[in-house]
Amino acid sequence: MKSEFGRTLVFAGGGTAGHIEPAIAVATEWKSRYPLDREIFIGVEDGLESELVPQAGFELKPVPRVVAPRSISFDALSFPMELWSAVKAARNHIHSADVVIGFGGYVSAPMYVAAWTKRIPIVIHEANAKVGWANILGSIFSSNLACGHAIQRGRFSRARITGIPLRASILSAAKNSGQDWKSAREKAKAKLNWHLNSPTILIMGGSQGSVFINSEIAKALPEFRRRGIQVMHSVGAKNVLPASSEGYQPVSYLSDMATAYLGADILIARSGAVTCAEFATLGKYALFLPLPIGNGEQARNADFLVAAGRARVVDQKVFTANWLSSQLDDLIESSSRVSDAGLDSDLHAVEDIVDLIEQVIGGKG
Repeated sequence: MKSEFGRTLVFAGGGTAGHIEPAIAVATEWKSRYPLDREIFIGVEDGLESELVPQAGFELKPVPRVVAPRSISFDALSFPMELWSAVKAARNHIHSADVVIGFGGYVSAPMYVAAWTKRIPIVIHEANAKVGWANILGSIFSSNLACGHAIQRGRFSRARITGIPLRASILSAAKNSGQDWKSAREKAKAKLNWHLNSPTILIMGGSQGSVFINSEIAKALPEFRRRGIQVMHSVGAKNVLPASSEGYQPVSYLSDMATAYLGADILIARSGAVTCAEFATLGKYALFLPLPIGNGEQARNADFLVAAGRARVVDQKVFTANWLSSQLDDLIESSSRVSDAGLDSDLHAVEDIVDLIEQVIGGKG
């Protein structure tokens, strides 16, 4: 092992904000504890990580994109060669690493294999309720596993339950709101120029937005206006920004998520693991629409919120403007019954994962 300072940690978590943001949160906490250490991120040049990682002040090393085929096809035949090409690139980036830390997504898989070939310790965090293929692969090479919530089957059933790492702005808002949650929500509404006594809905379609959700919300706007419901709608940076109107505020991207969560009475969103964790920490009541593609993880991510009476989950096939209009009274009533206080299940996740990395580097993993 190297000296106490000057170590190198390599992080991977690419594709979606749900993989990247937790990695950045952990790397940021590590940097605050050990400012002389070096943190490197592995990613693809055209992925979301190419924006978020440099913005957070970390260096990004590129590897070729690898996407696991979901069916037998011509693409499946080329997958092993694509994976090995990415593994070779990752080996070049991690040759001096003391530990690699993966958060899932297509970037993590080649890094896990590369680290195993070089006998570098591996730490893996799984945020989703259903483990993704990259982390399943990584768990073959490491027993240093952590997860957001208990997983019943497979190697992650023995993982350390840490919760899901939250970005600093969410943690700060939760800490400040804990003094007086009701007042914090009122101040958030005022900051967003929302009327205090009118229902408020925050709508998001994931880090890239959702054309489907945007389309149905556009059809529901007359009903929102008729009922005096205030709406903030994050449509996604790559989607067309609709015109704003009385009570309807569309934005391409929400830069202040903490205030939006605190001010909204109802959230309508995809049930990505990080969205569920941030909402649980600051939000009141949610209607989640699981992404209908992937390995089915989004259908299970909000189970703990449903059990706590803070969310409903509906299939995308059910969600239409007419259906939403018919459910508004019930959603508003459900929100009014929920405590103003957020949940605390993820408040210490960053610290717990950093503690695990410390143990692994110290040979205790």
